Amino acid sequence: MRIGVIGAMQMEIDNLKKSLENSSVEEISSVKFVKGTIGDVEIVAAVCGVGKVFAAICTEAMILTYQVDRIINIGVAGTLCSDLGVMDVALANQVVQHDMNTSALGDPVGLLSGIDQIYIPSDKKMTALLAKCLEEKQIHYTIGTIATGDLFMHEQKQKQKLHERFEAVAAEMEGGSIGHVCYMNKVSFAVLRSISDGDGGAMDYAEFAQQAAKIGIEIVLAFISRLDELE
Repeated sequence: MRIGVIGAMQMEIDNLKKSLENSSVEEISSVKFVKGTIGDVEIVAAVCGVGKVFAAICTEAMILTYQVDRIINIGVAGTLCSDLGVMDVALANQVVQHDMNTSALGDPVGLLSGIDQIYIPSDKKMTALLAKCLEEKQIHYTIGTIATGDLFMHEQKQKQKLHERFEAVAAEMEGGSIGHVCYMNKVSFAVLRSISDGDGGAMDYAEFAQQAAKIGIEIVLAFISRLDELE
């Protein structure tokens, strides 16, 4: 099995690289892909960059070049609900692109016109196994909708609006795009986001982002060690 891991920032991938054996690097579309193995599992990891377009470029290149079987998107996010605080984890059962808006044409906000869907579901088995890994490490998490858009959500009114419109539990800038590309290519995906910012917004992010990013790698490594449970 070949697993793809995508993070938006270098700090989200660095610790994973340390665990790879026989690693090599290849650059495609200005994205550096690191290949290696963890035990018998082939891993392809990449830092996609911040935002939906960078995430889509990385995901499409990873799928077409390396034929990955599954993709996990890790990183940090801002909480949109009272259940999640800083250093907790949001696990997506579906993703939505909150800034996709053709409502002037009569469409619901978030509709992806080409596929006529608002929400793209993540893989149930992958999500369940990630949840099991979180429980065993006693990390508090919530499963729900993760909302994606090209905007750092820091104002409470913005967050409340997203939560009410999509029942979203967290907001970030890549997961919905990665899910969209995976859906179009029929590749299973999961999105796991450590909460780096709460009511403090950008101030919380600056203080906690690095710590929160480490949680994602810890869970991915646990997930990889238990891949046989997906069969």
